[in-house]
Amino acid sequence: MPRRRPRSGRSAAARPIGDVYGRTEDGPGDETYIVRTVPGARAVKTYRCPGCDHEIAVGVAHIVAWAAEGGEDDRRHWHQGCWNGRRTRGITRRWS
Repeated sequence: MPRRRPRSGRSAAARPIGDVYGRTEDGPGDETYIVRTVPGARAVKTYRCPGCDHEIAVGVAHIVAWAAEGGEDDRRHWHQGCWNGRRTRGITRRWS
């Protein structure tokens, strides 16, 4: 069976998959955040969501976000729903 060719003329390997490189969104505190989605298959550690202060279990898809000016060392892992509701409620968990 012959292989299909990409319609755009570019090879499929040249395109990023999903938001591998991150996207920018407004986050808590009127700051710009770089946001990346972590699929459940790549979620191999337990994290604590700053939005609800509950654990994000292994295997659960979630969001990783960090301030664009703060650097990737300050990244936090959020439940998808908590990240989507970040404008209507404050951060529950404060980190140092």
